Amino acid sequence: MTDSPADDLKNSDVKHSPLHAVHEQAGASFTDFAGWLMPVRYSSDLAEHHAVRTAAGIFDISHMAEILVEGPAAAAFLDFALAGKLSAVTITQAKYSLLLDPSGGIIDDLVAYRFGDDSFLVVANAGNRYAVFEALSHRAAGFDVVVTDASDGYALIAVQGPRSREILEATDGITDLGKPLADLKYYWSTDAFFDGIPLLIGRTGYTGEDGFELYLGADSAERLWAALTTAGERYGLVPAGLASRDTLRLEAGMPLYGHELGLDTQPVQAGLGRVVNLTKEGDFVGRQSIERGPGDDARVLVGLVAEGKRAGRAGYPVFAGDTEVGIITSGALSPTLGHPIAMAYVDAGSSEPGTELQIDVRGSRVAASVVPIPFYKRENTNG
Repeated sequence: MTDSPADDLKNSDVKHSPLHAVHEQAGASFTDFAGWLMPVRYSSDLAEHHAVRTAAGIFDISHMAEILVEGPAAAAFLDFALAGKLSAVTITQAKYSLLLDPSGGIIDDLVAYRFGDDSFLVVANAGNRYAVFEALSHRAAGFDVVVTDASDGYALIAVQGPRSREILEATDGITDLGKPLADLKYYWSTDAFFDGIPLLIGRTGYTGEDGFELYLGADSAERLWAALTTAGERYGLVPAGLASRDTLRLEAGMPLYGHELGLDTQPVQAGLGRVVNLTKEGDFVGRQSIERGPGDDARVLVGLVAEGKRAGRAGYPVFAGDTEVGIITSGALSPTLGHPIAMAYVDAGSSEPGTELQIDVRGSRVAASVVPIPFYKRENTNG
């Protein structure tokens, strides 16, 4: 997915979040993101970014897709349909996985929550909603499962940052948690209620900070947003848009579909080889291609850091001397680190940490060094 200014922000084909009116009242600027009109910022990109790193930010991510997979063969089906071993996931646990095509290319990266023995929730990227639903529906042939696109019924709110748990614990209306938030480990979830409405809370996120993602019925989204905002005032909670979300995920080395991931990329090239489980029994879509691996000339994803303030952006070429060896997929001046960072696909021979390269920034060469990803890593404060 990529985001770009909408040509016509009032186009009837553009989808609105259940929280759109809230964002308008807060003075948000909007952008067209994967066909959704979403807030790109409320105040400033830097202020929102720093709030998430130091206190907390609240994000509307209701554009994400929610697909239910239910039935006696749900676990076996997802083992076949996805790259990971979903049958090994415990009830209330979540797992990051990949949906591959037969060539080993990535249709989408997604998160699957296990609700019960026979029930999963697959959360996909907004721009890939229909591609994921179509692929899962097609692959369900022969399995005793039902695949349902439930996206329109859900709202999804993320609270991210070091004060996020305190904020949720102080929020009026959140009750009956199946497990205390303090005991909830990363990539686990708990059932709860908000004003009597079923609520799913996952300790997950896309910012590199501790945080939670909250799923509930779309009709209750405004009330939950208001309750979280009220509770978060004394903790420094601010509304945050897609611009800060992008720099936060870049610092944390988290890939973005359409930039670091795509149909022409195998997981191992993106540093996601560990996500593919080749030890699970039976076949899965893309297995033979993954076992063969990409071609010898396949580029690999690396991190780049540079001095100064001129950042490489998506599409900028990368050079080793006079030879073009790669291309930037995401880049920015890091608000947290204070210097330019980027992710890029480069030739394998230029991928070792410490390799000195150059980024062509609008006709000028900027020296850069290959570094491991992520660029930023928070201290682990929960089990």
